[in-house]
Amino acid sequence: MDYEILLPSKTKIVSEEGNKGVYEIEGLYAGYGYTLGNSLRRIILSSIPGAAVTSVKIEGVPHEFSTIKGVKEDVINIILNIKRLRFKLLSDEPQTLTLAAKGEKTVTAKDIQTPSQVEIMNKEQVIATLTDKSASLNIEMVVEKGLGYVSREALHKEKVDVGTIYLDAVFTPIRRVNYEVEDMRVGDRTDYNRLRFIIETDGSISPKETLEKAIEIMIKHLKAILGFRKEDEELEKELEEIKGSLDEAAEAAEKEEEAEEEEDISKIKIEDINLSSRTQNALAEAGIRTIGGLMRKKEKDLRAIEGIGDKAINEIKRVLGNYGLILRQE
Repeated sequence: MDYEILLPSKTKIVSEEGNKGVYEIEGLYAGYGYTLGNSLRRIILSSIPGAAVTSVKIEGVPHEFSTIKGVKEDVINIILNIKRLRFKLLSDEPQTLTLAAKGEKTVTAKDIQTPSQVEIMNKEQVIATLTDKSASLNIEMVVEKGLGYVSREALHKEKVDVGTIYLDAVFTPIRRVNYEVEDMRVGDRTDYNRLRFIIETDGSISPKETLEKAIEIMIKHLKAILGFRKEDEELEKELEEIKGSLDEAAEAAEKEEEAEEEEDISKIKIEDINLSSRTQNALAEAGIRTIGGLMRKKEKDLRAIEGIGDKAINEIKRVLGNYGLILRQE
């Protein structure tokens, strides 16, 4: 009897459309689909670098709770629009971008002056609306490269300069990543795994490149720990223990990953989940500032908040649905 585990096939492209791609790995030994799928998904979510605005300075604005003469949006809404900008950064050093607009017009990301190392992926993103011919808007923003989500407190611990507004930064270029595992036939066995990845990015990196980078990161980490030697008998015993607990460990890791992801989602601020300004302000007045705080409320509790009606409830349900979440049940 041959006890050697067959190696899987190379990754194949199922479909690629815009910033979304579907990829499959076939012929994985029973249980390996979940082991690899869970590990690679966590690497993709946590370890793929991206770029985001970390600070802004708006001419004539001392702090984020200000308004600007001749500009429809207040400073908080302008900052929210800036945080929605997505970048491809070709340098590891922070880059400074400038925006200068005058007259009655809608200011978008295409009006931003960028150095050669920076490319804006969503140039149609609205920044502000100038409503007067004499109005002007001058903004200086700093773009940096990083990993995952980093709060402004963690990014800038030193004393804040007057007029400089530091932002929470969502660096990850990944919009969604999920995996599926199904059984397939290999020879006489029908319990081998087919692993399918569904990846969507913000356009600064392709889904295919994302998966390749995640695999490279995993290989580098495994190579770093390779070479720890033991006596043959002890090594054989350890391998038997690992083989016996493989399925159990994969299932536990998947549950842990889901719990960690839910915890991370609960920390996301209300201002970052694309709710309307009216709904955001109503929730903020009620002291609800994160998804976690929102999830602790029942629908009837939200309806009791001034400014929250049927339209706002439907909007909240739709946004939560994008994260796979629902309001607390009665």
